[in-house]
Amino acid sequence: MKKLNLSFLLPLIFLFSCAEREFSKESGQIESFAEMVKAGVKPIAISPPLSKAEMDLFMPEVERISGKYGVSFLRESELIETDLFPAQVVKDLEVILFFKEPSGKAYQDLKSEIESLKADGSYTGAKRRELSRRFGRLLGYPVAYINELLAENTGFRDLEDFGIQGSYLHWYYRDLERAKVFYTQKLGLKVVEEKENLVVLQLVGDSFLVLNALEGSGYSGLEPKSVALALLTDDLQTWYDHLQKEKVEIKYTLKIKPGGPHDGFVAVDPEGYLLEFETFFQHPENEVLMPQLQELSPMTTTLGTGFSFLGTVTWLYYQDMLPAENFVLENLGLTKSADQGWAKVYKMTNNSYLGLVDGLRGMNTFSPEKLVEVQIDLKNPGPWENYLKANAPDSTRKANSFKDAGGYVFRF
Repeated sequence: MKKLNLSFLLPLIFLFSCAEREFSKESGQIESFAEMVKAGVKPIAISPPLSKAEMDLFMPEVERISGKYGVSFLRESELIETDLFPAQVVKDLEVILFFKEPSGKAYQDLKSEIESLKADGSYTGAKRRELSRRFGRLLGYPVAYINELLAENTGFRDLEDFGIQGSYLHWYYRDLERAKVFYTQKLGLKVVEEKENLVVLQLVGDSFLVLNALEGSGYSGLEPKSVALALLTDDLQTWYDHLQKEKVEIKYTLKIKPGGPHDGFVAVDPEGYLLEFETFFQHPENEVLMPQLQELSPMTTTLGTGFSFLGTVTWLYYQDMLPAENFVLENLGLTKSADQGWAKVYKMTNNSYLGLVDGLRGMNTFSPEKLVEVQIDLKNPGPWENYLKANAPDSTRKANSFKDAGGYVFRF
């Protein structure tokens, strides 16, 4: 009997054996991705890139996983080009997109828009970055991770890249001396710097309050405050009893709500700025915030034991929350610590937080003009200013400051 020559099959046998060995990793990855798509964690998930020949061999596994998790898939040989990934990563390779509708349609719409912009040469700059972010959201990436990818592949930077190391809240007073007496004697805050036209007070740790003289500030004093300062403390009842004894004006009395996300009361300073004394509790709203607060050590004021603060929240008020949130997440690079629905809290420094409030629901209302500025202390302010000059619209910046979507001035 003539012996068959099977040497021509060896390459195929080798290819299939390699596929069986190497695809176990890819199979595990896309199975977990498909499960996340099914659960709604990711609108779209992308498989690892493979050559056309490898993808041909891999397709039965794709179909199996798609059926197992009830998700659709698209074999994509020309993944859209964005700033999230270097173009060479998928050059001449194919990927599988897993999705549930309408996410697949959203991807195709995005791809069509990008191709149209590329055709007329306008897929550049801010527009390219905007559509790159849109693709990142389709992939279920958090904004902080999208920022990281943009920074890896472009000249994009957020404020975090320049080292945030302190926050200073600037308020303005007709009677600066009276304000200083109030904060040092009634609240026991320490003066860390004093000049003719300002007093810098340490609230707690790296969070400071700057009392500025209204005269010569460029403000009229008629502007609405549109700001509140939350002083986070475990000594809520002690502070409440003390301020009542000192006859400090109380705007909202102490509210205790068992099982609620926070308790607190609101006092008023000599010229109308609101001070919210607040204690946060374990609650679905605060699942990120509470571990952060538990790491902080209370700082005792000059009033002594029982009069301490853990941190602060600067509450700002907006007519339109979405642009405000995008500014904080995309430009400043802050991450969300608490979500109260109509109010969001973002970690700014170790002891300070930035709070965005819907101006229709908060203690204050939105105003185009406001008697407040936020200063962020940076390790590398020079490079940040150069970055602003190159990237920020002229209408929103001046010198070493920047206006956000609600008109609040941020100093650096």
